[in-house]
Order: sequence, then structure tokens, then C-alpha cells
Amino acid sequence: MSFSTEHLQSVQDDIEEAVTKRDTQNIVNHNGNVTLLAVSKTQTAEKLRKAHEAGQTKFGENYLQEALNKQVELTDLNIEWHFIGPIQSNKTQPIAQNFSWVHGVDRLKIAQRLSDARPAELPPLQICLQVNISGEASKSGVTPNELLDLVKAISTLPKLTLRGLMTIPEPSNDEALQRQQFKQMRDLLNDLNKQAFALDTLSMGMSSDYKIAIEEGATIVRIGSAIFGARPVKITPEN
Repeated sequence: MSFSTEHLQSVQDDIEEAVTKRDTQNIVNHNGNVTLLAVSKTQTAEKLRKAHEAGQTKFGENYLQEALNKQVELTDLNIEWHFIGPIQSNKTQPIAQNFSWVHGVDRLKIAQRLSDARPAELPPLQICLQVNISGEASKSGVTPNELLDLVKAISTLPKLTLRGLMTIPEPSNDEALQRQQFKQMRDLLNDLNKQAFALDTLSMGMSSDYKIAIEEGATIVRIGSAIFGARPVKITPEN
């Protein structure tokens, strides 16, 4: 499977169907709509160009140098770039300079470095905090109990706009477990908004579970293989 307009349209149709189901259940979506973020790591710039021609304008990248190379190749296109991979301290400056959104911030140190490195001529960097909702030791993310303190601290940083929360739940074919974890994320966002933080984003749901995520309140879904097919093997190490 490779990118085709039909694959993209199929995902868009699934999103619309899930939104309809969500609305019948009166689940609150704080942003009012669902954004499709095409996860394009290891995909070629040519594939991204084809997706853009089909109407997709928002792309999520995990590997910094690969993403920067694509940005150079696709500079003629109006693309909104999201960084969705793990964030190392030594990469905060190029991330802050070249992306509109960052998903996956889970430490104040990283947020401070992103804010400090954000160029004054650019609008504030849009931020989602990663929550380790499943409690897996192998996963990044702040714990639910630590979340409020981190939100309070990051909300004061001048060149960031805290939009909401992001998660990668425990892989499972158990729909009840999927729903439980997504609902927990929705409840966390609601609890924060009760304290006047005015967050509007839940970045959750991938190719295997995005329809359930939307039904439970996701505002951004991060879809890769359902659009582009199986990812090519990444041969060269990330610089």
C-alpha cells in the first residue's frame, strides 16, 4: 500500500462517521472539530507532496533531521509542521525554529528551552503535554498526578501556547480498555479547564484506534499507515 487519494478520503470518511457517533453520545469536543494529522515519518517528500495536492496540509514528523530535509524540499507548499517525536534537549532550538506545533512535551526543562529558542518574529509555539495514561515504564509522559503542576509552570512561558494534552495509550485490541484510557484523557482535560486553563486539544488516536479516540473526544488524530501504508524501514540513524 502507498499513498493514494482514496486512502486519504477513506480516513476522512471514517473521521466524519466517528464525529457523528460522538455527537449522538453528547461527548464534548473542546475544539469543535477533528484535525487529521498525517504522520509522515520515513515517508518521502514526494508522497507528502501528493498528499498535499489531495488537500492534506498538516503533517507530523518524528525524526528531526529527516523533517528538516523535507521542509527544504517542500518549502513551496503551505504546510503546517507538527513535531511528534521524543524531544532531546539538544534539539529544542531547531524544533522551536521550524515547527508550528510540538506534541509530547513532558518536562518543564524542555518547555523552557523551546520557549527560549522560539524566534520573536514567529507566533507562539503550540504545545501539547504528553500524559502516560497507561503507566507503562517504557513510555514517556507525565503522570496524571504530576500534570497540574506542569500545566501551571508551562502556562507562564512567554513563547508557548499550551493547547492541551497528548497520549499514546497501551496497545490493545480490547475496545473497552481503549475507551477507558481515552476517557481518562478527556476527564483530565475537563478537570484542568475547571481551573480556568481553557485548553481545547486532545491529541490521541492513531491508525489502529482513531475512530474510538474521536468518539471519546479526540480533537487531533495522528494517522500514518492508514494514509501512506506501512512505513519504510529507517536505515540511516537520526542525527
